[in-house]
Amino acid sequence: MIIFNDVTKVYDTGTKAADDISFKIDQGEFVFVIGPSGAGKSTLIKLMMGEEFASSGRIVVNDYNMSKIKAREIPYLRRTMGVVFQDFRLIANKNVYENVAFAMKCVGASARQVRKRVPYVLSLVGLSGKAKSMPDQLSGGEQQRVALARAIVNNPSTIIADEPTGNVDPRMTYEIMRLLGEINNRGTTVIVVTHEKNLVDMMHKRVIVIRKGRVVSDRTGGYSDGQL
Repeated sequence: MIIFNDVTKVYDTGTKAADDISFKIDQGEFVFVIGPSGAGKSTLIKLMMGEEFASSGRIVVNDYNMSKIKAREIPYLRRTMGVVFQDFRLIANKNVYENVAFAMKCVGASARQVRKRVPYVLSLVGLSGKAKSMPDQLSGGEQQRVALARAIVNNPSTIIADEPTGNVDPRMTYEIMRLLGEINNRGTTVIVVTHEKNLVDMMHKRVIVIRKGRVVSDRTGGYSDGQL
């Protein structure tokens, strides 16, 4: 569960990136966060991950009170989350299997756990045959599926996907969203930050619209042209 209650974030430059924002995302929801560039979407992600902290208001992320969280607790918070970035962020000198395994090793998984879990997750995203391939041997869509496998391999309760289809073709866009839908159906909370109208219209999920640091719409449905 994620709760934002009257949250404001003002950076040292004076920029107000979040302005009295309130919303609640229940465990197991699928939510789009949309808005123009500079609306404050990236700041919301940073606030959820503990990369930034609110200037005022209350944030709770997966039972962690972000106003009171200690520095040593932040790695444990982040273990409850999997993040998928637009630019993939794969390790260039590791193959597909090693990229996904690395995420497990970072949280102290045993070699036996890695050997059991990684092939299973690669099969979920349709990459069983690419385990030994290097990132530069993959298409953009395949790289994004590796990034998704890495995000889910530790079985997080929440997935945050930041423009997950920005660097893939339309066919693969559908595939990535299908995979995120399947992950959500297994009980994982999915939050997708995007600009893509067709993506939002296709899924018919809850849509939170951010503009100038404020929530201007929060409803279930498509991407209304009047929202932005």
